[in-house]
Amino acid sequence: MHHYRCTTRETLHDAARKKCSPRRYPYVLQNLDWAIGINRISLKIVGLWPDEKLNRRQKFFADFRAIVICIMMLFSSVVPGLVALLRVWGDMMAMADNMQIGLPFSVTVLKFIIMWFHKKDLEPVISMVIKDWLRTKTTRERDTMIKQARIARITVIFGCIMMVLACIILIIPPCFGYTTRYLTNLTDPGRPMLVQTYFLRDITETPYYELVITAQALSIIMAAISYTGIDTFLSFLVFHICAQLEILKERLLNLNSFKDFNTGLSFNIQDHLRLIRSIDVIDNTFNLMLLTLLVFFAMLFCLQGFLIVNIIDGTGENVSFMRVCWLVSILVNTFAHMCLYCVVGEVLIAKAEGIFYAVYNYAWYLRTPNEAKNLMLIMIRAEKPLYITAGRICPLTLSMFCSLIKTSAGYVSVLLANR
Repeated sequence: MHHYRCTTRETLHDAARKKCSPRRYPYVLQNLDWAIGINRISLKIVGLWPDEKLNRRQKFFADFRAIVICIMMLFSSVVPGLVALLRVWGDMMAMADNMQIGLPFSVTVLKFIIMWFHKKDLEPVISMVIKDWLRTKTTRERDTMIKQARIARITVIFGCIMMVLACIILIIPPCFGYTTRYLTNLTDPGRPMLVQTYFLRDITETPYYELVITAQALSIIMAAISYTGIDTFLSFLVFHICAQLEILKERLLNLNSFKDFNTGLSFNIQDHLRLIRSIDVIDNTFNLMLLTLLVFFAMLFCLQGFLIVNIIDGTGENVSFMRVCWLVSILVNTFAHMCLYCVVGEVLIAKAEGIFYAVYNYAWYLRTPNEAKNLMLIMIRAEKPLYITAGRICPLTLSMFCSLIKTSAGYVSVLLANR
């Protein structure tokens, strides 16, 4: 077998050429590109892909691209949307219509900023992922990594499809006179925008109107790429660590296959600590973001429920087919993304518990007292669960997701009572 490793200063191609035979080189890179390709492309577009091999000039242009995109989203959609919200305050339908796109935009900008500030912290984690794909693996280990990567890849593709549909519904129909929004003389006194916004000067005249529409269309596309890219990047990292935890579990169950027990146990302990440190980095990066998304999902779920019930009751006016499509698409999007976080958290907890039971089920009573003591130490450490949290307040699990939906649905009746 060939040994696939890359140092932090080597490119993927250089590492593979040095450590792989010519016959194996394209195959190794193909697996690596298949596993991380979509995530890398989407985050590179918005300048958020953490790559420690970039030189100073490349990092400058990536950061510059991220700053420009963030400013464009902020000043073409988020700030004018907040001003528009203040103008329609008191009109429940107009407020709900404003917030159903204003909330996702605001949360996306916040996620964008958090990801940008923690990009350097995530660089070692990406390097670890690359090394894991390039190192020597048994057929079973490779199959385990491909299985988890396939799940992550499916979530990426699904997220991309949903965001493309949302962008099409939000951008294309208004160009032909079909709007997805709730229009009134107060919210849209002149030519309607893609997003409910209010500017300090009249922008209904040419070329200001065309410039604002173009800026909002670009903002919607960049927001969709950022929102989905960051979420699926989190799932990609956690699923990769789940694969490594599963591989570690198999090695712990087969410690007797090592020529020297203490050497094998030491290797596995180091690998376990490496994965624990990676989860700590991921949780430090995303916990504030996940807390914000928790609140955002609850609010948006209430708003969507309020609007849908109004449409069913016939209370809402000017309800078009495209508006219904938009409401359904954004509901499915937010539901799927929030469910993704909780599923990822649940899978991580289950895989981490597997390490504890692997050590517990090992025939430790056949080892010497010192060797059994060392096994107990790793069991004690593995007993502490690994999870990703929302603001370090609560772990993301499916039970928490069900409780969140139940609570959010209860508040829909409060909104209906005050309409």
